[in-house]
Amino acid sequence: MRSEKTSIANEIKGRIEKSPYVILTDFTGLTVSGFSELRGRLAKANARAMVVKNSLLRITLKELKLPDLNGALLGPTAIVYGDKDVAAAASVLKTFNKEFKKPKIKGGILDNAVLSQVEIEMIADLPSREVLMAQLLGVLSAPASQFVRLMNTPASQLVQVLKAKSEKAA
Repeated sequence: MRSEKTSIANEIKGRIEKSPYVILTDFTGLTVSGFSELRGRLAKANARAMVVKNSLLRITLKELKLPDLNGALLGPTAIVYGDKDVAAAASVLKTFNKEFKKPKIKGGILDNAVLSQVEIEMIADLPSREVLMAQLLGVLSAPASQFVRLMNTPASQLVQVLKAKSEKAA
């Protein structure tokens, strides 16, 4: 491989290696300004997009021992990757696709598992990571609050009985 291709392959490898997910899209028909708009929206979701050559992506996935996506590696390909929240990136792609009918989601990889276009769209409908964590915290703290209320109930009932007794005696 020529040194330019090696350098590009290493850049792709470095970016994919740091990301827990990779979403492949077909950006056919998307203008430069449209792609810039998509990149801006993805940046707000802590994700990035990069146009890649399919042959270099195949090599990179093989080197990283990631699943084979050969069926998705046809035509123009851009990868979307990020630091954490695959749901936020998938949501941006789904919303952008509804608005402009581009880019088309081809598939992806999440934690070494291959995802279809349908699965990525289902992930897009999930709440953000922060919302899910808040919901989980609510579920976990509910039994503790119920326990505290239960423990306080006998004491408050005793106080009411004593208060009623003292008012009756007076």
